[in-house]
Amino acid sequence: MKFSALLSVYHKENPTYLNQALQSIWDQQTLKPDEIILVKDGSLTTELDQIIEQWKNKLENVLKVIALPKNVGLGKALNEGINACSNNWIFRMDTDDIALSDRFEKQVNYLKQHPEIVLLGGQIEEFIGSEKNITAKRLVPCKNQEIISYAQKRSPFNHPTVAYRKDILEKVCLYQHHLLMEDYNLWIRILASGYKAANLPDTLLYMRTDAMHGRRRGLQYIKSEWQLFKLKRELKFQSFLPAFTLLITRSIVRLLPASCLHKIYQFIRK
Repeated sequence: MKFSALLSVYHKENPTYLNQALQSIWDQQTLKPDEIILVKDGSLTTELDQIIEQWKNKLENVLKVIALPKNVGLGKALNEGINACSNNWIFRMDTDDIALSDRFEKQVNYLKQHPEIVLLGGQIEEFIGSEKNITAKRLVPCKNQEIISYAQKRSPFNHPTVAYRKDILEKVCLYQHHLLMEDYNLWIRILASGYKAANLPDTLLYMRTDAMHGRRRGLQYIKSEWQLFKLKRELKFQSFLPAFTLLITRSIVRLLPASCLHKIYQFIRK
């Protein structure tokens, strides 16, 4: 089964992290992608461009770089990358994470055995500094019906672990603008359309983490929660009362002090 790996990088990324991410999906993989699409989301630093040039020389025709003239954000950048992918199966990866060596092999084997699945993710372990310093895990449900139920309340996939079909993404109109929830928005549209999805029970990658979740607060994020509520209702993905209750609850959380958000984040990761 041929597949493409899709990544997007912007100017604030650490060049060392980018290099480690590329090493993890190429040098260290038991099954390598047929194609790597790397989207440059706007102008990058000299150091990042140097890393990319080194990998272009190393991988030649495998690595394709899509350079966007200005920063457009993750969702739009990924859409450009999806359009550039030659293969129908696309595997996501972030440019500061580290994939386990058998990530692609495990997902490809599962997809070969379950042709009805159009979206497949897995578990992640979060770390600070070194992947040996695991601070938390984000576990998501594995079976389709469990995923649908979980998606009523929270995003049911770890975004950088997913593999999805390009033709399905095109049918549901790719990523849409939705502050910090482009992925959640996409999962709901795929699930609401009746397509089958799954998560592997295995950890597929190590994810770098920081205190960013503590800053995801304020009115702009409440607007994002409202957009999520409207999406669920428009697609009849969730009935009014539970959807509205979640809207109120999540909006209140968005107004809490950063220190409280950090504690909540730690609690739900346990």
